[in-house]
Amino acid sequence: MARAVKAHGYPMVLNFVTHRHNIDKIDRIIELCIALEADFVELATCQFYGWAQLNRVGLLPTKEQLVRAERITNEYRAKLEAEGHPCKLIFVTPDYYEERPKACMNGWGSIFLTVTPDGTALPCHGARQMPVQFPNVRDHSMQHIWYDSFGFNRFRGYDWMPEPCRSCDEKEKDFGGCRCQAFMLTGDASNADPVCSKSEHHGVILKAREEAEHATQTIEQLAFRNERNSRLIAKG
Repeated sequence: MARAVKAHGYPMVLNFVTHRHNIDKIDRIIELCIALEADFVELATCQFYGWAQLNRVGLLPTKEQLVRAERITNEYRAKLEAEGHPCKLIFVTPDYYEERPKACMNGWGSIFLTVTPDGTALPCHGARQMPVQFPNVRDHSMQHIWYDSFGFNRFRGYDWMPEPCRSCDEKEKDFGGCRCQAFMLTGDASNADPVCSKSEHHGVILKAREEAEHATQTIEQLAFRNERNSRLIAKG
């Protein structure tokens, strides 16, 4: 399929999700992308939501793995640039190795709206997991949903923020981080994203890093589940 895309003269972006079981093969991944004539390559370390969060112990790379993978990516980046090669490499580290959270969706209800197959409108892909009532396009206009609905205004702006976010001089930069991640890891979507070192819940991130250092390298830890009924589909 990649070759067909290039044969028709289209630009091509390849996105590889990396984790502890494939990140050590980052050089082979990059070589494949170059062979397929990719214009852009995103080497994105797994973000821990949904299935990935369920299997975080089996997926989160160690700090050493990440440092090595980024070094190799930078070496390839320099080589490609020196050769005038058009392929651009983008390396994305997981939130769990940051000290400040990402500006998720550029702030809640700021630039993004998605509509699910049943008509529910959401301000981000993962918002449905939270105990927040979201509007439906069958019942309301897009104008009402965007400007007036409770779901889209729940974490919009800064007034909803408790401390330490409320008085933080970086709140206009990171908007308190990811609401879904705050909910998943603390049980309260209003809390500061635990990725932030200022969060009182930052310990859960430090613990996850520690677990990654001591987790077995075998893939047997992974549990593939059907999200709708939590039925275990397969292990290993």
